[in-house]
Amino acid sequence: MTDNNQEEMVSLLAERFDANMHRHEGMEWEVVRERITRDPKHLLALRTMEDTGGEPDVIGYDETSDTYTFVDCSKESPKGRRSACYDKQALESRKKFPPKHNAIDAAAEIGITILTEEEYRALQQVEVVDTKTSSWIHTPADIRERGGALFADYRYGHVFIYHNGAESYYGARGFRGKLNV
Repeated sequence: MTDNNQEEMVSLLAERFDANMHRHEGMEWEVVRERITRDPKHLLALRTMEDTGGEPDVIGYDETSDTYTFVDCSKESPKGRRSACYDKQALESRKKFPPKHNAIDAAAEIGITILTEEEYRALQQVEVVDTKTSSWIHTPADIRERGGALFADYRYGHVFIYHNGAESYYGARGFRGKLNV
């Protein structure tokens, strides 16, 4: 990432931070800015989150680990991450019409992790998302071992958590990720 690209990304994130203070009340941009510019991998992950339609923004701070959490805050599941099955095992099991990628590996390539149910619900407390789409969320091992995977959305004023075969994929289902800095 060139210096110019880094400054563009930092500027975009600063504008989003200022425009959405309800997501991070009491946090100061300069502290967050220092964190994301400390490690080039952070900015690269945030750039990729942005390029795939995630619109990352800060929604939390953990005092114990002294980390800020960036999450995909796009209104709908990020466009560049849709039509993905859950993981590599699901992708390999799909013989006919396999998708191009899977959520778990795509998240790892970006440098993020997909949200857990708890994190997804926390995001919905600060910003209502996925009113027309859905997003894969972290699936417990016992569900995954049985071939299933979890996804979530927001309808009728509530967060819904559902299950589906991990090999399934839809044009309206992607995944949201988080990056701790």
